[in-house]
Amino acid sequence: MSKRFGGEFSPTGQARDGDTPRETVTHERMEVAPFKGRKPMRHGAKINILFILPLLTIFPAFFGSSGVTQMTLDLAGGALLLLGAWLTRDGVRAEDAYNERKVARKPAIPRKIFGAIGTGMGVAMLILGGSGFGASEIVAANIVGFLAAGLHLFSFGLDPLKNKGMEGVDTLTTERVARKIDEAEALLTQQKDAILRARDRQLEARVDQFQATVRQLFRQVEEDPRDLNAARRYLGVYLQGARDATVQFASLYANKREDQLRTDYIAFLDDLEQNFASRKETLLIDDRTNFDVEIEVLQDRLRRETQYLERQG
Repeated sequence: MSKRFGGEFSPTGQARDGDTPRETVTHERMEVAPFKGRKPMRHGAKINILFILPLLTIFPAFFGSSGVTQMTLDLAGGALLLLGAWLTRDGVRAEDAYNERKVARKPAIPRKIFGAIGTGMGVAMLILGGSGFGASEIVAANIVGFLAAGLHLFSFGLDPLKNKGMEGVDTLTTERVARKIDEAEALLTQQKDAILRARDRQLEARVDQFQATVRQLFRQVEEDPRDLNAARRYLGVYLQGARDATVQFASLYANKREDQLRTDYIAFLDDLEQNFASRKETLLIDDRTNFDVEIEVLQDRLRRETQYLERQG
């Protein structure tokens, strides 16, 4: 009869003293929900519909058109609708990132507004392709196109049109903070893209959890830009290291799914996440200490001025 090995070096073996179990690191899968740390995209269903509608124009363009001109207008209208959907999706993502941050610059390109314009033009072209080029048809197409653009703006809103969190604060400092956070967010995006190549939902959720902790440090720096110098290494060197390690891990793990490799990467994220969390707490303590010192200085000054006034009186 076969017997399970249970020696000293087995996973459940005992230490040499025989009293305590030997400490081991296992590769068991984490109990992390695949969507933990993720937020559903706003207007997700409506944006999906915007991407589906242009596809409905392909069949009529090739099989229902009465001429080359009509087919061209139908295809151009469908392409503009698809472009409008793509711009709208990127605009919603940019607005979500803008709303999440306490210090942010307005998007360089108002994507949702351009998406509304593309949608209106696409609808107008589709109407012209199906009705002709008479004066009344052109007027009707333009009216419907304007209505479509207006409904688009009503559904998705305008893009942020002004900077946030920069009022009454040193412009140079806030610009530095916003630029540094943008660079750090780009590193997080690259890390996220890299872990997708590993094709492991649990690891994707673990990276999302790590990035949620990192973004808490971002918010702390935005609240007090004076913390930027203290956190600069975390926003640059450490995130670059996290990205590079994730890229290398994803390449190795996609080719050879070794459990030890997965365990080492998880341990790496655990250590790095703990460092980021500790740094955030340190910055909070330093801010509290600085605040207490400022209060004490003001109280001491008021006390001295009060005593001076009493002597003068």
